Amino acid sequence: MVFIKLSMPFFNRTLKSYVEDEACFMFVNKGEVGVRTPDEYLKLNRNTAMIAKCLNYFFEPSKNKEVYKDGVESVGIFLYPSLVKDLFDLDISLSNHQNDYNVKQVQVDLMLDNFRQSIDILLENPELVDDGIIKTKLKEFVQLLIKSQNAPSQLDFLAALFKPNEVEFKKVIQQNAYANLTIKELALLTHLSESSFKRKFKEIFNNSPKKYLTEKKLKRAAELLKSSSDRISEIAYDVGFDSVSTFNRNFADFYGKSPSNYRLN
Repeated sequence: MVFIKLSMPFFNRTLKSYVEDEACFMFVNKGEVGVRTPDEYLKLNRNTAMIAKCLNYFFEPSKNKEVYKDGVESVGIFLYPSLVKDLFDLDISLSNHQNDYNVKQVQVDLMLDNFRQSIDILLENPELVDDGIIKTKLKEFVQLLIKSQNAPSQLDFLAALFKPNEVEFKKVIQQNAYANLTIKELALLTHLSESSFKRKFKEIFNNSPKKYLTEKKLKRAAELLKSSSDRISEIAYDVGFDSVSTFNRNFADFYGKSPSNYRLN
């Protein structure tokens, strides 16, 4: 699979799981989608696309209900080392080039937008497509990306796509502390099993993931209750609780009073 179009009227958080030696690019034709990586959170829409290396990350529905009401349509383009060798006669093992990102947001300029439209035509009319056209479109796409990213060379750009950067464990936790992620989902972002994740978390933070993250969210919520006029329900979701009732119960257990009484006092 090289080109694919997906249309989703609605979706929950969805894992894009690690695939060895796979890089991808994603256009959003309609709507808006969030991308939660180990160390970043990106918003993608018609004007912003994404380059991603081989790692675990999540697609999340947009918090903007107006943008999201008609669903999401996206186009994905996949690259593999064997495909690179076939198309460009390049051996990516000859390059040690590394770039400073695992996932990167890309502005969709006029050239990329024109390319997207041409791919849309092919995906909607598969009878027009053969191997020669696919190879020509892939070569065009890579040239456009190299130009937009100011890469040192074709070889270095393509080689770096298949070399994920290691993300520090602490950074993953700090970046995603206020997301409503389960422990299993956090473990996936660190590329560890749930049991290994819990052991490493205990070693680094001297606490269990559930207790540490709950307390961190509650302390942040307390700050917001004092410093903002946001509704309690908004604060609960902003700090990563999946329901107001769960937030209220945990807050009362931790501070000895309800969020509304805490704010009043």
